[in-house]
Amino acid sequence: MSQTILFGEGVHRQIGDILQELGCRKFLLVCGGSFRRLPVADYFEHLDIPYVTFTDFTPNPQYDEVCRGVEVYRANGCDAIVAVGGGSAMDVAKCIKLYAPMSDDVCYLEQPCVDTGIPLIALPTTAGTGSESTRFAVIYHHGEKQSVHHDSILPDYAVLEPAVLYTLPDYQRKCTMMDALGQAIESYWAVAATAESRKLAAEAIRGVAQHWRGYIFDDDKASTMEILRASNLAGQAIHITTTTAPHAMSYKLTTFYGLPHGHAVALCLPRVWEYMLTCADASLLAVLDEIAACMGVHTSQEAVALLDGMMGEMKLGCPVAECRDEEMARLVAGVNVERLGNHPVPLSAYVLRRLYEQIVK
Repeated sequence: MSQTILFGEGVHRQIGDILQELGCRKFLLVCGGSFRRLPVADYFEHLDIPYVTFTDFTPNPQYDEVCRGVEVYRANGCDAIVAVGGGSAMDVAKCIKLYAPMSDDVCYLEQPCVDTGIPLIALPTTAGTGSESTRFAVIYHHGEKQSVHHDSILPDYAVLEPAVLYTLPDYQRKCTMMDALGQAIESYWAVAATAESRKLAAEAIRGVAQHWRGYIFDDDKASTMEILRASNLAGQAIHITTTTAPHAMSYKLTTFYGLPHGHAVALCLPRVWEYMLTCADASLLAVLDEIAACMGVHTSQEAVALLDGMMGEMKLGCPVAECRDEEMARLVAGVNVERLGNHPVPLSAYVLRRLYEQIVK
């Protein structure tokens, strides 16, 4: 599946033309509750193409919420989807696209996926998940994370409009940016890495390393554009490789401690990298040094220290355990084994527990 990427100030104004070219008669706008406060909201009010808005979903989208979105799409005779928001809006929109033609008689998660042909345009309002350029979505069913993946849910258009980031809350900026950096680093060292994915990941890592302070602390518009670009490049890289151990370990940190996804990933990343240095072979050590070079330092040890320093400067702290032994056991049991298969070194339950013990205070 191919994708068209639009990037720069004002590119959101091309969405109407795109929809007209696609022959859209009515579209479903999937967006968060803060949509009306975004600088792009007025543009949608003046479109000639009718649309219906779906906002009835939570930050960690539930299967039942997606089902409601499917009902809204069908009931209103929509023939295209536009997603405006963070990773949750993207996930919901992708699943609605995939499930809209399916039977209601069987759980959508149990039915075979096919390309529905429904056009999907994605405008991210955070610089972090890169979901606007991936074939993946995450929803929750009966409390368990469900990874949904199909080539056809890669959005047809990714609209990278930096204006939506200028008023993003500071904490959300920090968390989403660290998610992008984590994706890029993990994609680079992943077992499934290719020459293309590493080129994309390297550009993303360099972009974050060079511009993160301007984006986080100075509200610099040029830095904002570069972080948005880096986030998208990281998404493109993950689209090829998928993620590894830090992402696999992060999900239960979010579930148990309420940490945003990017914050949780960022806590895992340096500890996993640090452990890898104790057991990596020469070829993997060389890969890790390449990542360090992209970050602007000379060694992996310096790269780990840089990650820890970033977390300290941004005041992204560790969660605190209440029932430590019980929580450690549940964290280890909750790790997605599939993601560990893409990690370049094996991680036993014993090692995972040691890592979590360093992450959770």
